[in-house]
Amino acid sequence: MKLLRLLVVCAFVSFSLPLQSHAMPESFADLAAEQADAVVNISTTQVVKGQAQGLPPGFGFPPGSPFEQFFHDFMQNQPQQERHALGTGFIISSDGYVVTNNHVVQEASEVMVKLTDGKEYKAKVIGTDEKLDVGLLKIDAKDLHTVKLGDSDKLRVGDWVVAIGNPFGLEQTVTAGIVSAKGRVIGAGPYDSFIQTDAAINPGNSGGPLFNVQGEVVGINTAIYSRSGGNNGIGFAIPIKMAESVINELRETGHVTRARLGVFIAEVDKETMEALGLKDQNGALVRQVENGSAADKAGIKAGDVVVSVDGKPIKSVHELPMTIASHRPGDKVAVGLIRDGKPMTKTVAVEKMPESDTAKADDQKSPIRLGLALSTLDSDTAANLQTNVKEGVVVQQVAEGSPAQRAGIARGDVIFSVNRKPVKSVKEFMTMAEEFKGGDVLQVLLDRHGSTVFSVLRLPKDPSE
Repeated sequence: MKLLRLLVVCAFVSFSLPLQSHAMPESFADLAAEQADAVVNISTTQVVKGQAQGLPPGFGFPPGSPFEQFFHDFMQNQPQQERHALGTGFIISSDGYVVTNNHVVQEASEVMVKLTDGKEYKAKVIGTDEKLDVGLLKIDAKDLHTVKLGDSDKLRVGDWVVAIGNPFGLEQTVTAGIVSAKGRVIGAGPYDSFIQTDAAINPGNSGGPLFNVQGEVVGINTAIYSRSGGNNGIGFAIPIKMAESVINELRETGHVTRARLGVFIAEVDKETMEALGLKDQNGALVRQVENGSAADKAGIKAGDVVVSVDGKPIKSVHELPMTIASHRPGDKVAVGLIRDGKPMTKTVAVEKMPESDTAKADDQKSPIRLGLALSTLDSDTAANLQTNVKEGVVVQQVAEGSPAQRAGIARGDVIFSVNRKPVKSVKEFMTMAEEFKGGDVLQVLLDRHGSTVFSVLRLPKDPSE
């Protein structure tokens, strides 16, 4: 059991205040007062289907008992239920555009935005980006107070930060701290590069703004690292410089289109550095080039080490996907390489990243409920998870008490083989799952951050379990 676990929390706000050469500000009251009207409360409603559950405690009916079947049928036919959640957001335009996290509004059937004056508006979800965890809403209002977006690249470790949000539903709560670190990779997605802060962040703050001392938004509060679900002094925010282009694209088109090279990459470890005669471990090692991809057409080869893009150094493997994804498909980028110890540059016309197909834990075609939410492995996710496999399905979620959880399968695992048959995509996995029967025992091979794990997944005899 892990003592520490990463929690993505609804409504998480932090204000980033850059450290000055002079003393700490005596008060953040002026900043809080000036920005309060631009920070909003977000409440969501999600309609969920009634689900069959086990018998209530104390009802130990024997298997096959008519009473057991009665309770099963009763729970199976329960009506739809509503699930409510709270979050935070901030207004970026006077005509009602509001930024928050994707996970705050994901799958919500209704989204309400409440202003500081008490007025409530039903919001329209303009678009979301699951990979960066950004959502854009629109409310029918005018002359709203707005935030000013700053430059998160100018933040320094030690700069003061302040958070305004709705932790645990407590509206307009202000906390302050410093920037503890930058460029944090926490395994939340393929574009991890978070600002870490010790400003108090709690459930209810997600989607809120991170301000600097000038009152400019420099981040979107997104996650906390916690043992209990409460603040432990370690919170994470998406740099606004990364999110700004996504926000603009969502506003223009309602969706995000990213670019890619079409390569599978890995960290440059000490052995690789020595084998290739490199001076240091900077860069991203190209493990494989997809046939016909943009990289293939430009002449990039397996064994190359990417060290720069358009002159910007690539120091670690996770920087390459983020840098390429910031371009539009069709853009020409100069990719700096080291091949056989010699530096060279290849011009690549980057291509459109294909949409990932997904399957949810409660939406499987198989009569057997496995309890898995899956997506097809792509090159960016493979790089982030540091996998040794190039094809498979990524476990995005594992349902509590499901066969998958009992088998030890966890979020971030990549399933690449079931019963000695390769699995290359969600579509392929779902086709295979249609043949599963109650009582089957599945032999599953997983890639867990580069290590192969063997798991036995036992399917319940009763498909409804």
